[in-house]
Amino acid sequence: MTRAVIVCFILLTTICAARETLRDEIVQEFFRSTFVESSGQNKSVEEKFMETVSVEEGLDFAPGMVSQKCLLCMCKLESGGCKPIGCRMDVGSLSCGYFQIKQPYWIDCGKPGKDWKSCSNDINCSSKCVQQYMKRYATHYRCPLNCEGFAREHNGGPNGCHNSRTLKYWELLQKIPGCKGVKYS
Repeated sequence: MTRAVIVCFILLTTICAARETLRDEIVQEFFRSTFVESSGQNKSVEEKFMETVSVEEGLDFAPGMVSQKCLLCMCKLESGGCKPIGCRMDVGSLSCGYFQIKQPYWIDCGKPGKDWKSCSNDINCSSKCVQQYMKRYATHYRCPLNCEGFAREHNGGPNGCHNSRTLKYWELLQKIPGCKGVKYS
């Protein structure tokens, strides 16, 4: 994959996130019609970066600006292997499910699903919450639109990507097998 294609992807992602006027379907169609590799594999950049990767059996992450691999790494870190672990006390309040979502985070992501606790323990609903949270805050606070920016925003809350205290979280995520160096895919 050429550097120009990567730069185009990053620029387009940034523009789409900032303006919030383009729907995911339009962006995906643009990638499908514009960036098809000529290597004979016929796999578009969009498919490489945003495909619904079932990296591990039974996981169905919601699509969005956070890559499937990045979601998997965050999920593994938060729930010790990407599993619904219920609710636990964390820094004075409950954190629940696959991504250890707190109630204010769930409210900020638009209250998907039936309720906070059941959404947090449903892989698709909880990953949708993470995607929506990033769409709202990572773009607003101009976080780097890569796995480090998303992971640090998830850990630190609004503007967490710029908080030095979230660097430790990113370093822990990088130590998970298969997560070292994860950026977009």
